[in-house]
Amino acid sequence: MASSACAGTRSVDGAPLVQRMLANTSKQSAVPALLMLADGTAFYGRACGARGTATGEVCFNTSVEGYFEVFTDPSYAGQIVTMTYPQIGNYGIDLADTQMAPGMPAEHQGNQQPALRGLVVHDLCRTPSNWRSSIDVSEYLEERGIIAIEAIDTRALVRHLRDHGAQKGIISTEILDRAELAALLDAAPDLVGENLVKTVSCHEAYRYYPGRVAKDHAFAQADAALAKRSVVVYDCGVKRGILEGLERAGCELTVVPWDTPARDVLALQPDGVFLSNGPGDPDAVTETYEQVRALMGKVPMFGICLGHQMVSLAAGGRMEKLKYGHRGGNHPVMNLITRRVEITAQNHGFNLVFPSLGTLVPELSGGVVEHPVGADGTSTTGDLRFWVERGVAPVVENERFGRIRLTHVNLNDGTAEGIQLLDAPVFSVQYHPEASPGPTDAHYLFTAFAHLMDGDPDYLDIDIARDRLAGWRFGTA
Repeated sequence: MASSACAGTRSVDGAPLVQRMLANTSKQSAVPALLMLADGTAFYGRACGARGTATGEVCFNTSVEGYFEVFTDPSYAGQIVTMTYPQIGNYGIDLADTQMAPGMPAEHQGNQQPALRGLVVHDLCRTPSNWRSSIDVSEYLEERGIIAIEAIDTRALVRHLRDHGAQKGIISTEILDRAELAALLDAAPDLVGENLVKTVSCHEAYRYYPGRVAKDHAFAQADAALAKRSVVVYDCGVKRGILEGLERAGCELTVVPWDTPARDVLALQPDGVFLSNGPGDPDAVTETYEQVRALMGKVPMFGICLGHQMVSLAAGGRMEKLKYGHRGGNHPVMNLITRRVEITAQNHGFNLVFPSLGTLVPELSGGVVEHPVGADGTSTTGDLRFWVERGVAPVVENERFGRIRLTHVNLNDGTAEGIQLLDAPVFSVQYHPEASPGPTDAHYLFTAFAHLMDGDPDYLDIDIARDRLAGWRFGTA
């Protein structure tokens, strides 16, 4: 793998004829670049972003579109993102689509610096065709200082990551000596154990006012409901699309930093608390899940992605690092309550071990007494599709918060995707319902949060086919 990539790229970089040919194309030149993984696997290619060197965990995203929303998702802090779709950039960039949350204090305003460390693509289009595009991807990456590499076999890279797992990597356009890169990579921090949330959260509280939802570029949108519920948002790296989803559900939002004390949140007397997405190892975000533990049972709560992990850790659950994570817009998830399947957008590398929350309550779990076990004979590796096949949403008895139900299961690998506390007004999902980018199947979760705050005991029992486009109007622009 590494040798074939090396041979192909050296001919591009070294041949004067190829250089002259490229100079007359949109590629302009062939500045060499190198991607090397922690296990020594190397991929030679061309620079297509800023010049320099960057380290991070190399992961992959399977989305076909929405690359700019991926670039600007704060959850990618500390990572080098590989896009599996072969050509990236063909519709350019409209800066209005950024997912970095607007409305922050002055030092955070505007289109902020993306959090990802680097980008890997097969081919980067420098001549986009889209009336909304104001800048091409290469120019954007150069302006924002994001190191990027193209002209490598991303299929081979993704296959290697699937076989051997996500791992640290290094991209460089200035150092092509593999021994020197290996030394730099060894010195770089690991994703596990590093608190990346504090690098992307706001520094002080702010109000997210209605009317910030862009009206002139969305192809379809629902009018925001009248704000009648006050919600405090823990910003662990919140996406703009999530804030918009909450606003459309009728929430008036106050966004607070990741480590805001629970007493300060309760002093605001909110109708609900939302726990946002965010990057990195959830076990390292102690300050957040300790506050979540203090809030659970006192106010309705909803968590997404890292927010789901914060709820799980607060309840005493255990996290596992997935081999290569879930990142993309095509992950099938079953809602065990409604038996509906949702095609979901996901972006995480860690996951809840559901049995760690407690022992099964047989009378609420279809008579099943023991958690399903995996190939190693333990429940840690048990496939939760066991419950999908039986049509049961199992319930465990948790030492801290009473009964907790498994509500959502990933149909690709049988991992936990959502939980619901039955003795406290709290629920959470591991995936993203905001469709920025991604499908709208899970849009109902914002409605469910509104129903929870309104006291509806069946808040998750929503027909997603009806809710998905409820109230949406299609623009003519």
